[in-house]
Amino acid sequence: MDPVRAKLKEIEEQYQEINRRLVSEEILRDPREMTRLSKEEARLKQPVDAWAQLQELDSRIAQAQEMAADEDAELREMAELELAECEPAREELLARIQKLLIPRDPDDDHDVIMEIRGGAGGDEGNIFAGDLFRMYSKYAEARGWKVQIMEASPSEAGGFSQIIFGVKGTDVYADLKFESGAHRVQRVPKTEAQGRIHTSTATVLCQPEAEDTDIEIDPKDLTIETHRASGAGGQHINKTDSAVRIVHVPTGITVNCQEGRSQIENRETAMRLIRARVYEELKRQKDEEEGKIRRAKIGTGDRSEKIRTYNYPQNRVTDHRIGLTITQLDRIMEGRLDDVIAGLKEAEEKEKLENAEV
Repeated sequence: MDPVRAKLKEIEEQYQEINRRLVSEEILRDPREMTRLSKEEARLKQPVDAWAQLQELDSRIAQAQEMAADEDAELREMAELELAECEPAREELLARIQKLLIPRDPDDDHDVIMEIRGGAGGDEGNIFAGDLFRMYSKYAEARGWKVQIMEASPSEAGGFSQIIFGVKGTDVYADLKFESGAHRVQRVPKTEAQGRIHTSTATVLCQPEAEDTDIEIDPKDLTIETHRASGAGGQHINKTDSAVRIVHVPTGITVNCQEGRSQIENRETAMRLIRARVYEELKRQKDEEEGKIRRAKIGTGDRSEKIRTYNYPQNRVTDHRIGLTITQLDRIMEGRLDDVIAGLKEAEEKEKLENAEV
């Protein structure tokens, strides 16, 4: 049996085992494990169905090849017709199976938490951070996703020095995971009186939002403090200790939330952020232990650490990782990111195919 068919047979056995476990008393009493197994079952269904189709085509081709060697001319003609239909169909199916066997990022179906910070360029970097937030919000709206601002520090000149927001929907991380990095803008700033083109940056970090089945944080590992909120946000925030700071002691990760109108709301937001950041950090540590190299998802905001350039005078956007240039920047800033994301997905798929074991 060749490697592709051997892998498909192995997947089929995993699928059948999961189905057996899903109806067991043990799993029925464990909602968390049931959710995890149900997701795994759904992920394996496509390759299992494809394996059934491949076996049927293999059988038909084998029978036709036997008929092709028969002395009866009519049987040989029937065999040729069968082979003419089945062999191209099998080649097409094998090409599809090759893609189905690409290891899928287990976080692809997760919601995300995104953070955008104004980088190099002062006020213009903060204004650009606001433009990026609007772009992602428009894209999310077109996809039917829900955006929720979790923390925001508006800039006096416009935009944000920092904004953190959640995006909920179907396969959100699968699309937005490519956005982490430094984004560079070239344009005449609103604050520039003499009309010179400036270069500024904003940094984006996209993290999968950890689910209950992904990570379990021991409450003993958390230090939770409340304090009085500061800055803009309404008079109520300065009258009570509504802001919440949480530290995950083992990793040293700290989050501070004060945008909510109550301590309960800020605590819920802070816990979501802590879970996402600890989840990402533990993944990074695991990959380091296994010898894998993870590209840093976010830089300092320096101009040199760019993944994409937005050139306003030429209405052009360039993604430097895949060499993609589109001269429709105005459309992209309105959230029409489909062509850019499709290009990045295709490049990721190609890379995975080249490194695939089967």
